[in-house]
Amino acid sequence: MNLETNLIKRIFTSIILLLILFCSIFINKNLWLILLLISSIICFIEFRNLINKMFSKIHYIFLSNILSLLYLIIFVYCSYNIYNSPPYLLIFTLLICIFSDTGGYVIGKTIGGKKLTKISPNKTISGSIGSFVFSLIPAIIFLNLDNSLDFFVIIFSTLVISFICQCGDLLISILKRIAKVKDTGSVLPGHGGLLDRIDGILFVIPLTYYFHKLYIIS
Repeated sequence: MNLETNLIKRIFTSIILLLILFCSIFINKNLWLILLLISSIICFIEFRNLINKMFSKIHYIFLSNILSLLYLIIFVYCSYNIYNSPPYLLIFTLLICIFSDTGGYVIGKTIGGKKLTKISPNKTISGSIGSFVFSLIPAIIFLNLDNSLDFFVIIFSTLVISFICQCGDLLISILKRIAKVKDTGSVLPGHGGLLDRIDGILFVIPLTYYFHKLYIIS
């Protein structure tokens, strides 16, 4: 599948996901919780399938499934409670992840160049830079909408979130390579599995929530 066709699919799927996501956020907190639970169940199933292909020993599979389930519970807890944080925090965090992921894909596929790491040959340095640059777009928008926001805090927070998002993406890429699969699933055209799409968000949301609790992000 060529870049243009796959990009169109990714954009269309992303628009649908964004509509569902922001509708659930703005309409009702309970709807947000339902979306979180459904997403977590799908991610758990996809992760379990990865683990089953990675390990043959039952105790490794069992331990991995337990740890992933516990982490998803933490993710749901943080995602649900961050809803009550300052209104911009949840939207701000999600937009950074979305733009970071999009920037990495577009720039990485368009420019290519030197590989970021041998562990994941599809990741390039240009893609990583693209992720950081694209993640600044929502930051600039928020800074223009709210003059009370601290410029340096927002920019620094944005770059940190983008970095964590990329690390989450890299981790899942490593697991997929070990499991010898291209995608974690096939529920999202152009993206693969849901875990492929929100791998970075799974790590960013809990960290953002606890950073906020510690007044690192305010």
